[in-house]
Amino acid sequence: MSNKPIIGITMGDAAGVGPEIIIKSLENKELREQSIPVVIGDLKILKRAAELLHSSITFKKVDRNAEFSEMEDENMVYCVDLDLLPADLAYGQVSSEAGHGAFEFLRTAIELANEKKISAICTAPLNKEALHKGGHLYPGHTEILAELTNTNNFSMMLSSPKLKVIHVTTHIGLKDAIDRIEPERVYDVIKMAHETLHKSGIEVPKIAVCGINPHAGENGLFGYGEEEQKVIPGVELAQKEGIEVQGPLPADTLFFRAVRGDFDIVVAMYHDQGHGPIKVLGLDAGVNITVGLPIIRTSVDHGTAFDIAGKGIADEKSMLEAMRQAIELAPK
Repeated sequence: MSNKPIIGITMGDAAGVGPEIIIKSLENKELREQSIPVVIGDLKILKRAAELLHSSITFKKVDRNAEFSEMEDENMVYCVDLDLLPADLAYGQVSSEAGHGAFEFLRTAIELANEKKISAICTAPLNKEALHKGGHLYPGHTEILAELTNTNNFSMMLSSPKLKVIHVTTHIGLKDAIDRIEPERVYDVIKMAHETLHKSGIEVPKIAVCGINPHAGENGLFGYGEEEQKVIPGVELAQKEGIEVQGPLPADTLFFRAVRGDFDIVVAMYHDQGHGPIKVLGLDAGVNITVGLPIIRTSVDHGTAFDIAGKGIADEKSMLEAMRQAIELAPK
């Protein structure tokens, strides 16, 4: 019986590039030596992607009740085949079948993680429109994971080789985001950042918190006191607990300082404040990690790329890095 981490890889929306980037990533021999990858999806769609890419990967269908830790053949890719999709599923098109499939792949992975059959989940991208068309009205992966694991307090962390960012708010409009920023939430996100980096081996993580307004309000010159009311009390509470955190700091210079090495992670107030700097550094390097869940989940930091799906040209670097992060973070 192997003691390697068992990584459950969900196919995401199979009309997108998910199957292709999974195949390309699993061709990495080092990854297969370090873990037991188990794809949760649709085997015939995986095989179609392998044929498209002229891949020599060999697949084996396994039952979801199988003992995955005994599957030690590094030349084999194992698949829990839910068989939900038509063989001729169109590339690059929104469909209810692909949206429903993406949900079921994730739901099954969550069940397997809860049963301790897999060590971590790594997700290929889904399409929100297809997800909704398939009858699942969630903004994305994170909210599904939170509901199905009964998690109320969670956050999205983006990780790249030069910068890590964790978010106070994510998939809501800017006005709603500002309304929802509260000292307790700021404190909770700082604490999640601290605990996540501490577990990863950083003894005393250095955390920086963005302001909401330009120049972090500049002592009341910009905004209506949001920093003083919403951010500073949360930062001070974390400081009282001994967490090394600074802020609120002007976002226009903070990310440069973090990339330079002054800080280990930045707490962003809203979606684009945190996503923009990460994506400027390169879409192929970013990994999405859901922090606060009882299970480890990593993901690519890009979408389904319908415009290039089925062409065999999708870049697998983000998926490969997401798999590596899942292996690194998985319980040993």
